[in-house]
Amino acid sequence: MAPIDYRVRAWAWLVRRQGSFDTKSDAEIIAMQSRPTPSNAVTNRIFGTVVPGTQVRDRVIGGPAGDIPADWLCSSVAVTVGAVVVSVEYRLAPGHRFPAAVDDCYAALVWAAQHAADLGAGGPGEAAPRIGVMGESAGGNLSAVMCLLARDRGGPPVSHQALLYPPTDLTRMPPNAAKSLIISEPEMLAFRRLYLGDADPADPSVSPLLAEDHSGLPPALIQVAEHDPLRGDGVRYAAALRSAGVPVRFTEYVGMPHGYLNFPGICRSAPQALAELCAEQKAVLAQPAAAVPR
Repeated sequence: MAPIDYRVRAWAWLVRRQGSFDTKSDAEIIAMQSRPTPSNAVTNRIFGTVVPGTQVRDRVIGGPAGDIPADWLCSSVAVTVGAVVVSVEYRLAPGHRFPAAVDDCYAALVWAAQHAADLGAGGPGEAAPRIGVMGESAGGNLSAVMCLLARDRGGPPVSHQALLYPPTDLTRMPPNAAKSLIISEPEMLAFRRLYLGDADPADPSVSPLLAEDHSGLPPALIQVAEHDPLRGDGVRYAAALRSAGVPVRFTEYVGMPHGYLNFPGICRSAPQALAELCAEQKAVLAQPAAAVPR
């Protein structure tokens, strides 16, 4: 295995000093979720910031349990791909356990397809815009689930799925979880408990790897990190999709931990991974130029 970058090790040490997620109460976690993310020169350097040229607007989507805030902050993808990106603030556990996040994300997917023209992604007389889903970590799980639901519920059609270090099987603990740098085994157990409550972890809407059939799903980009305990989930999901005839581009970023795309100022591979993501999406989602009458 490639060595872990010293900057990543330093970052992991700093994160650990903030306390472990698994030791916090539900009330403490909910309070943390409500805090605004600070924006200053240091945090922008570590986490990145909105790319110049991005148009950002806040929308509210009618969801199954009330309005869902939608925030267009996935600026690098929006600008590079030339796409409208809807970033959905789905309900979070432990305040809202499974299937709240799944229900919210599917409602947002349907809404985006129905309002594509209003969002600037299509218009009268134009072909229906192609739709892609993407997510990292828990968002990667939800993106994979959205593709299964869209297929099984008759739409909306999804043209591409980008799954970034996704957990795809919540019935098992990764064998190397105890040696994880960023997320520990106790934290992974806590995440699963907080998200699922009493739900069955073998439900395909929880563990998309366990779906009986993976055929008919959209082409996928799956990125994993070499030093991520969830690496195996991405490997296994890529294999399941390929076995079902689904085109998959699979990339492993060596020396990287879980969540590397969140820290472009620390993780050296983040810019390359983002460039790959944008290139894959642009190749699939960019609309062909309209024919010019002669």
